[in-house]
Amino acid sequence: MSATLERSAPQSPIVPGTSNREFLTYDRADFLKNYSQRPFLIQHAFSDHPLFQLPRLMELARSLNEKHIEYNGGDLPVNQDPALTPRNGLSPEATIQRIEECQSWLVLKYVENDPEYRALLDSCLNQIRPLTEQLTPGMMKPHAFIFITSPGSVTPYHMDPEHNFLLQVRGSKTVHMFDGRDRSIVSERDLEQFYGTRSRHMILADENRDKKWVIHLESGKGLHFPVTYPHWVQNGLEVSVSFSITFRTPDLDQRRGVYSFNAGVRKYGMTPVPRGVCSIRDGFKYQTTRLYQKIQGLFKQADK
Repeated sequence: MSATLERSAPQSPIVPGTSNREFLTYDRADFLKNYSQRPFLIQHAFSDHPLFQLPRLMELARSLNEKHIEYNGGDLPVNQDPALTPRNGLSPEATIQRIEECQSWLVLKYVENDPEYRALLDSCLNQIRPLTEQLTPGMMKPHAFIFITSPGSVTPYHMDPEHNFLLQVRGSKTVHMFDGRDRSIVSERDLEQFYGTRSRHMILADENRDKKWVIHLESGKGLHFPVTYPHWVQNGLEVSVSFSITFRTPDLDQRRGVYSFNAGVRKYGMTPVPRGVCSIRDGFKYQTTRLYQKIQGLFKQADK
């Protein structure tokens, strides 16, 4: 499966009733064929945008809640336990200011809380919504993240729970992505642990290292990451700034509920039926998980 993606000729989507400014371009047929199934490239117009210059990003970092900034050393192995990830000894602002030489990785989370970044997120999602609604209807919970990384830094092997388009604004990086549908790569137990414990800790087995897509991202390009497709990222020779636009859909809530249920069942020594074998059974598991979460919420409110 190892391959480098080629970009199809882009076509700007026409979305009535949205902003006249179109930041994204993509091939419509390519999008509909590959969305949520395999990675594919798009283009964007953020490379020279003032909101992604380092002084503005430092200002953004100062405005964010501390819990919405994650940063650490960037000289990491592909298989890295998040609990053991080394810090860089700097503040977030100093990390951004010295990002060229401090060998670090930093992410600003939920930047849509800033109105200017929210406008960019909304504009992008308005452009792709007419197509995503055909395939995974019910776009909700939109969030945006900005990744700032030093030359040569590595983002270890992990997977994410949202629909994601990563837009490379500055610098370059190489993404090594693995097919999340392949149960020799991502097992049912892996998914149960991911959804049941919310842990990002994953191990890339030696026998799977070559079962991947290799995608090189340069400034002006973007990449679609299907949900729970594991990947690791190698930064290029320059400082990298990336803008990640994400959202969820009701089918992802159902997926999370089923795997959370299966994770709970497995704790008691039972082997749950995998998701997708029986839709009726999956529906029962999802509704049971929802009811359990609601009851937990009521008890938490009563304790306050």
